[in-house]
Amino acid sequence: MDQQAAHKLLAEAETIHSADAVQAALDAVAARIRARLADKNPLVLCVMAGGVIFCGQLLPKLDFPLDFDYLHATRYGADTQGGKISWRSAPWISVKGRTVLVVDDILDEGVTLAAVKDSLLRLGAAEVLLAVFADKLNGRQKPVLADFSGLTVPDRFVFGYGMDVNGAWRNLPAIYAMKEEDPA
Repeated sequence: MDQQAAHKLLAEAETIHSADAVQAALDAVAARIRARLADKNPLVLCVMAGGVIFCGQLLPKLDFPLDFDYLHATRYGADTQGGKISWRSAPWISVKGRTVLVVDDILDEGVTLAAVKDSLLRLGAAEVLLAVFADKLNGRQKPVLADFSGLTVPDRFVFGYGMDVNGAWRNLPAIYAMKEEDPA
């Protein structure tokens, strides 16, 4: 997406959650994770690339020992519709016998995170917990639920705070929804 198109899209978008609301939700999620995992020495896995903003701001708020690594699995690429799961990178640190916290930007349909969780359990993780910043209220049965979530978002295409639109705007501190098409 070129710069002019990106700015036009943002100008027409609706703010779903302000930067202040995002930071308050981040603090609340961190508190819940600290209460649950402070004595577990978990392996925290960031799902690239969407989870990097959330994970990067979450880690300094977790004041207990942990190991960190990443994985890259996606169904979107540059598209706005999910497709086949693409595994681009598995974690380098062994998950065997570990409590694993997977950190991602959004729980949309849940197919990707369900596949990630199943894969980590097959690799021997003792337990796999999911932390997502946004949980999409799409009215569908999801194959997996988040153990920790920050905010809910409507069943629209959302971007900002790690979530992109055609490769742009992951870096926004707030969450936006694309302009809804007129049903004309």
